[in-house]
Amino acid sequence: MNDVARCALTACLWEVSARKAGNVHRFRDFDDLTYLDFVMSAAAMAPVLQADLDKPLGVTILNAVRATRAMVRTNTNLGIVLLLAPLSKCEPPFSRSRLDAQLAATTVDDAKNVYEAIRLANPGGLGKVDDQDIAGQPTQTLREVMTLAADRDLVATQYADGFREVLDNGFPALLEGCSRFGSIEAAVLHLQIDLLSTFPDSLIARKHGLAEAEKVASRAREIDLSTAEGRRRFREFDRWLREDGHARNPGTTADLVAACLFVALRSRQLNLASPFEWNDLHSFVVDAERPNDSRFSPA
Repeated sequence: MNDVARCALTACLWEVSARKAGNVHRFRDFDDLTYLDFVMSAAAMAPVLQADLDKPLGVTILNAVRATRAMVRTNTNLGIVLLLAPLSKCEPPFSRSRLDAQLAATTVDDAKNVYEAIRLANPGGLGKVDDQDIAGQPTQTLREVMTLAADRDLVATQYADGFREVLDNGFPALLEGCSRFGSIEAAVLHLQIDLLSTFPDSLIARKHGLAEAEKVASRAREIDLSTAEGRRRFREFDRWLREDGHARNPGTTADLVAACLFVALRSRQLNLASPFEWNDLHSFVVDAERPNDSRFSPA
């Protein structure tokens, strides 16, 4: 497996395997979305990113979504594909200026292919807009239509500002988490809480309103994973997010987590010998995750 595919696959598997608050992970499924769905989606997408390095961005995104939908029946990774596709075409070291240049060169054809990919993935809660609605055919470039959506979608924001939230916020938070906690899973959870604290999740905002997304952000700011009390609050936060059928699933934040992991892996900034599992979380995970596993019994 070549480097882009390896990094994409690893980033996606680490993202979904970590016990992030409110998301599907290796011990928690949703009724209509499972851990295996994400694993299969990662396996479908990663080789497409490698094979399509020299193809236009819109073609790569459409091909990756097609490969995913051939494996799973629901939208698992549209946001991840939209983020990892431009990152895969940029050689490290990553910079906003280089990504800006790449995104500025996108075309109307790129936008048409991405619109087709979005319709195929069929994400929930998109609604309708007056200009460049997803139900029609775009007349502007991919960068331009994403900029129109940037005020309501964090993935689109990355196209508008050269991946500022990924490169300037998320990536440093991930490395800080690795340094502080010494495990990949802990770093991922630290990154999730940092992003949620700073940027209200746009999937929650689309489905339940900005006020609810800001409430999630406010509760995330109360969590310090370096303390036992912080880990207890994380457990309560996770339970609250999962109430009412996982109503507050912070799915867009999960997409940004995968992008940050990809950047770190491609930049050779993560110690692959670090343990993945975070032992300090064992006493605080939701009981239903692994009720018969002694590792998850209270300390």
